[in-house]
Amino acid sequence: MMLVALFLAYTLGSISFSYWILRLVRGIDIREHGSGNAGATNTLRVGGKTLAIIVFILDVVKGMAAVWIGILLSDGNEIVPLLCGLFVVAGHNWPILMKFRGGKGVATTIGVITVLYLQAGLLAGLVAIVFIYLTKYVSLGSLVFVTALPLFIWLLQYEPLHYSLTFSLMIMLFAYIQHRANIGRMIRGEENRLGSK
Repeated sequence: MMLVALFLAYTLGSISFSYWILRLVRGIDIREHGSGNAGATNTLRVGGKTLAIIVFILDVVKGMAAVWIGILLSDGNEIVPLLCGLFVVAGHNWPILMKFRGGKGVATTIGVITVLYLQAGLLAGLVAIVFIYLTKYVSLGSLVFVTALPLFIWLLQYEPLHYSLTFSLMIMLFAYIQHRANIGRMIRGEENRLGSK
């Protein structure tokens, strides 16, 4: 059942709501506009607030759903929900049907963390919001979120701690890989700030 759960999680993650909603509503490929990212932040730039909110909520929900699939099909194996969390984010970031050109996985990660580590996620989210408010860099806030997450998981001593820390470090690695271009632009002072076109 674990393989079924992982397959379903990856497939669910591969559904790019930003791509399909912008394709249906505006007739465009979001990957060819704005930052080129198939996610909620670029949807805000390209499609406006309403579509961005819809995309964000759907991406969060699919992250939550994938973990619940893992819980239901785990047969008591506590690692399966964690793996499903990784697979749904991987599906969002690297969807096979879109030639592995997906989003950055932040909203989907939030959905995953909401189910698995709600308190740690809220604390990491508060820190991230402060950074976004101060710098207007959504990408920096996203990186702060995934970087703070392992720290709060460790401080709150989630069990099994070894697996939880490994999971959170993998999530952090995924985010840094997908934000590598953003990191370069921030270093050069060229990164788009929140509210910019």
